[in-house]
Amino acid sequence: MASARSVSRNAPRRPDGRAERPTPERAGHLDRMIHERIRLGIVSALAANDSLAFNDLKDFLSTTAGNLSVHARKLEEAGYVACEKTFEGRHPKTTFRLTPAGRRALTRYLDHMEALIRAARRG
Repeated sequence: MASARSVSRNAPRRPDGRAERPTPERAGHLDRMIHERIRLGIVSALAANDSLAFNDLKDFLSTTAGNLSVHARKLEEAGYVACEKTFEGRHPKTTFRLTPAGRRALTRYLDHMEALIRAARRG
């Protein structure tokens, strides 16, 4: 885990090239693609697993198939999640995995949230 003084190499940069530290004032700069509850659940679950089947992810998040489909598609369009559709016998099976870009985005998001929490606790 990063120390309180470190800043991710993926952190936003100032014009002089130095990394900006996340602050409560910059909370609006959170990755909105991940910040939404279901999408954060999807990327978090996939970060902890190599891949997950659609129904397993749906059950884990306690959401509907339609809701999961919409959010998974947004993450797929953003390049954060990869979707593989296969058949087991005559039954379709959809499996999701987190892409390297998705893992980097989640790391940046978590770094930002940790910095906001540290700032709030100091304040």
